[in-house]
Amino acid sequence: MKQKKEPKKASNGGVGGDLLNEKTVRYMECRKNHAANIGGYAVDGCREFMPAGEEGTSAGFKCAACSCHRNFHRMESAENDYCDCSSVSASPK
Repeated sequence: MKQKKEPKKASNGGVGGDLLNEKTVRYMECRKNHAANIGGYAVDGCREFMPAGEEGTSAGFKCAACSCHRNFHRMESAENDYCDCSSVSASPK
């Protein structure tokens, strides 16, 4: 499972300093259609991307399990956002 964290700056115009949010990206099952050239649909069943080499090298984009490029794997991202909300929502009566 490949996870990637990208720092992001706060969108509050710099008020309160630079807040770093982490964006986690995971590459899940392979979606490459191996039977596309004969008009069919068949996937290989690879459940999760595992890099064949170190990050930053060309081998890091190839899956060790199915030998496909990372782009064929479904990308799943989750963003942990920081909210400094001071307003309290009132429920209608």
